[in-house]
Amino acid sequence: MHYVDSKIILSPKNGMNLYRGCTHGCIYCDSRSEIYNMNHKFEDIEVKQNSLELLKKELIKRPKAMIGTGAMTDPYIPLEKRLKYVRKSLEMIYRYGFGFTCITKSDLVLRDLDLLKKINEKSRVVIQMTLTTADDELCRILEPNVCPTSRRVEVLKTLNDEGIPTVVWLCPILPYINDTEENINSILDYCIESKVRGIFCFQMGLTLRKGNREYFYEKLDQHFPGLKEKYIEEFGQNYELPSPNNRKLMEIFKTRTSQEGILNNFDKVFGYLMEFPQKSVQTKLI
Repeated sequence: MHYVDSKIILSPKNGMNLYRGCTHGCIYCDSRSEIYNMNHKFEDIEVKQNSLELLKKELIKRPKAMIGTGAMTDPYIPLEKRLKYVRKSLEMIYRYGFGFTCITKSDLVLRDLDLLKKINEKSRVVIQMTLTTADDELCRILEPNVCPTSRRVEVLKTLNDEGIPTVVWLCPILPYINDTEENINSILDYCIESKVRGIFCFQMGLTLRKGNREYFYEKLDQHFPGLKEKYIEEFGQNYELPSPNNRKLMEIFKTRTSQEGILNNFDKVFGYLMEFPQKSVQTKLI
């Protein structure tokens, strides 16, 4: 890891990234793409050492809203266990009355359950969890350095039991790897059991561009010999790589989520994430 000073910590839409880079090792990660201009090794985590100071300044002056993190780097990477930047940011988010949402694959989020509950009582919290495969053995290939799917489902159930709403990212679905009816139905079973409020799923497939394409193909050669050549023949240098089963799998996704009352439209799920109904807090007269 290495430290840097950052000029800003919150985007205009209240997104933040306390770290840059990741050690989860997901073979398909778009954040490896050259378009993001990361000038250091992806696994060499960039830590924004002044991020908490910047966050405090922003929270003091900004209108109350949801603060989001995890779009570029999972906030609960192993380094967070020691540095606790996320936890310290949650303390400030609670203090200044903001809401919080994050995207993660890690059970480390449960370390902060006490703070998440306090924030949710005062304003609002939604935790987003990525699920790609119901098969833990396959999960250890696709996402090798983070807890497997079965553990993530336990996290979702715990959050639900504690009154914290959840949303799932059902992506990416890799052609000829996890794009089966059995896998999609099993993940949807998990979502229904965990009482998730919404699921993001744009299509069954993945995206590749320079930077993450090379890493992904290296891992295909390592774990799925011959599949890289099939990808190249079928998709060439395309950015979007839809599963040949996309239509059928999307029908399953839309039908089952609609039947269960789970939000499945991107705009509606995103709108749900960003809702900020300030809760009234009664104070005692002394």
